[in-house]
Amino acid sequence: MFGAFFVHRISSNTQMEGNMQEIIDGFLKFQRDAFPQRSELFKQLAKSQHPRTLFISCSDSRLVPELVTQREPGDLFVIRNAGNIVPSYGPEPGGVTASVEYAVAALGVTDVVICGHSDCGAMTAIATCKCLDHMPAVRGWLQYADSAKVVNEAREHKSERDRVNSMVRENVVAQLANIKTHPSVRLALEQGHLALHGWVYDIETGLIDTLNGATNLFVSLAEHPHVCAAPARLNLAA
Repeated sequence: MFGAFFVHRISSNTQMEGNMQEIIDGFLKFQRDAFPQRSELFKQLAKSQHPRTLFISCSDSRLVPELVTQREPGDLFVIRNAGNIVPSYGPEPGGVTASVEYAVAALGVTDVVICGHSDCGAMTAIATCKCLDHMPAVRGWLQYADSAKVVNEAREHKSERDRVNSMVRENVVAQLANIKTHPSVRLALEQGHLALHGWVYDIETGLIDTLNGATNLFVSLAEHPHVCAAPARLNLAA
């Protein structure tokens, strides 16, 4: 029994070491090849950052904001967490609230993107009422999507997949509503300095649907590139 245990430990340690070696090798390749090609960019970024977009997405390893949007370092101010959640503003601000405030009030971003994605584990857990008692922190965190859950449960769905896909979309809508409760966001919206965007990224196809705030429906971003969830008020008056 102990022999099998030690063999398992050795195998696990070898796998971990192999994984970290790949990461270290990647860094060395970056330092050798990629960094020199962008040395001037990094020299500028060493002094300051001026991202124009706050991108809030899920922590899922299959969604990489900079890759999907083809942005360079310094272009996006990114917040990632389970379920691309933005808690409503409250008396006990957490990391998401502080990051939103900094991006909007200090960095002066002009756009906020809240991006969900297909096959989201967090939204699947909510939509299928999966027991999360063994992960109390996750269960508590996902309560910030309760309003989306209520709306989604009131609808009829042809399949479990449709139920999950609908939950992903309703969650984006809910988080857009939540972020509007943040004073910095509300002020920037009122002043016409900020626009909100709600996206859903499909991992298999690479396509993105965007929320049309005028109709509250999701449409193809490729076919409707100028549609957004909440345009800057100055643009509305133009």
